[in-house]
Amino acid sequence: MRGRDFEQLVEQALAELPPAYRRRIRNVVMVVEDEPPRPGLLGLYEGRPLTERSFFTPMSVPDRITIYQGPHERAAHSPNELKNMVSETVWHEIGHYFGMNERQALRAERRRAAARKRL
Repeated sequence: MRGRDFEQLVEQALAELPPAYRRRIRNVVMVVEDEPPRPGLLGLYEGRPLTERSFFTPMSVPDRITIYQGPHERAAHSPNELKNMVSETVWHEIGHYFGMNERQALRAERRRAAARKRL
């Protein structure tokens, strides 16, 4: 898949976030890179979660969410599965932005996947 096409999947996943979450996202840069710094990584959140900020915290460089194209493409068996995987990864990394630890983010992913299956 061309890089721009993959970037569009990431943009679509962001657009599909619930409005209540989307409205609260500030000072975050979404980046697509080919490969992660270590195997098995689909995405990476770097920054200071909202739960650790206060009104008195000065504005800083943007938080960064990186989505890795290569691992997604190797793991997906179809275009639809790739789209769903990207959406889950974006959701997971946004969870970290909102202060979820790894276990909480995985639990939120499972709840979201279960809710999507019911639709």
